[in-house]
Amino acid sequence: MPFARPKKNADPLDEPALHEFAVKALGRRMRTVAELTRLMKQKVEREPSGQTKIDAVLARLKEYGYLNDADYAANYTRMRQENASLGKRRVQQDLAVKGVQSELIKTTLEAAYQDVNEEALARRHLERKGVKQPANDKEAARVMRMLVRAGFSTGVIFKILKSWKVEDEALAALENIEETHGDGE
Repeated sequence: MPFARPKKNADPLDEPALHEFAVKALGRRMRTVAELTRLMKQKVEREPSGQTKIDAVLARLKEYGYLNDADYAANYTRMRQENASLGKRRVQQDLAVKGVQSELIKTTLEAAYQDVNEEALARRHLERKGVKQPANDKEAARVMRMLVRAGFSTGVIFKILKSWKVEDEALAALENIEETHGDGE
């Protein structure tokens, strides 16, 4: 049941129990410091003593090497690039939502995307999604929206659409729509 109400926590966890909770949460999947902090806040009292417990657990997890935002960002970026063929902008947005610091996002993405051909990555994304060459303006607009959501620049998108011989009038109309709504850059 995805929308179940969270259980009321009768007794806040002490530090060893909170540590065990955090390790189990990390065992299920990698998390950022911000994500794990959010989860742990639900398990402790709202007073400063609760934050003290969280800080102690976070420090210990970092010391053990279980929690590292730089490693998380690098692994997440690599996986999204290789498995989902997503563009730089989409991965940047996803990492920001997960609470990774903007400077760390910037350096991670610069390293990960420095030798990547964005056009080839976008074509791989389209191939992975089973997208064929658009037959009309409506399909071309759908392809463009899909590539924008996947985080590719409009320059790369128009290059792909032009190579598919999409009519210039349709490209101009798409470009006007993009200028009106903005592309998030």
